[in-house]
Amino acid sequence: MSLPSRPRPVALITGASAGIGAALARVYAEKGWDLVLTARREAPLRALADDLALLGAAATVLIDDLADPAAPRRLFDTIQSRGLAVDGLVNNAGFSRTAGFLNTDPAAHRAMIQVMLAAPVELARLFAPAMVERGYGRILNVASLAGQMPATGGDTLYGPIKSFLIKASQGLHLELRGTGVHVTALCPGYTLTEFHDANGTREQVSSAYPAWMWQTADHVARVGYAACEANRPKVTPGVMNNLLAALAKHLPDRVALGMVGGHAKRLKRI
Repeated sequence: MSLPSRPRPVALITGASAGIGAALARVYAEKGWDLVLTARREAPLRALADDLALLGAAATVLIDDLADPAAPRRLFDTIQSRGLAVDGLVNNAGFSRTAGFLNTDPAAHRAMIQVMLAAPVELARLFAPAMVERGYGRILNVASLAGQMPATGGDTLYGPIKSFLIKASQGLHLELRGTGVHVTALCPGYTLTEFHDANGTREQVSSAYPAWMWQTADHVARVGYAACEANRPKVTPGVMNNLLAALAKHLPDRVALGMVGGHAKRLKRI
């Protein structure tokens, strides 16, 4: 289905201040979309909005923190009050904590669950009805290869949260099939972004994993955009990442857990 008849469709991208979120914003702008950008940091969003203007895209900047349970409704109400119709929702905001389950502040765990699990569900529930009514919409949930792999120690909740997001995306994909609303889970592996700087593992993962395992944010963003346009329920960028996911799926639990058991040790965080 082609873009809606309005001059330019609008996509809301969460966690758009850097990394895959910023790369997705640039791809959407190139493809003829205007943007609503949200994250906690204002300066990077303003700089990104200026860059997107050079691509002909109008970008609305909304500063908010999805760790606040009231944030999804606040974003929805603000967007509604500005008369914007959201045709695309990109749930990208996320972070991890790798110090270990017992060494992590429970408040950080609550924030992870809120930002990466509760907020995407609520935002989809808020924006999807109007998409269905208009007969056009795109929902791209940025999950992770970790959601398809056995659980690891250290970043104990990250993989399970992303696994939930994949399954929820697949379920919503099936429910909205035939409505004109596409739903896709994007499952990148290791990607060169600020993500590992934020959780303090940049040096460890850079030395622990070979260069061929890493992808650029731009590549991941383009794969995700194309998959959502094609209405694929799930996409994992990279041949090797797909092989790893398939291998993990078919191995016995004991073997699969042993395969990833060195992950936390390599990070040297627990």
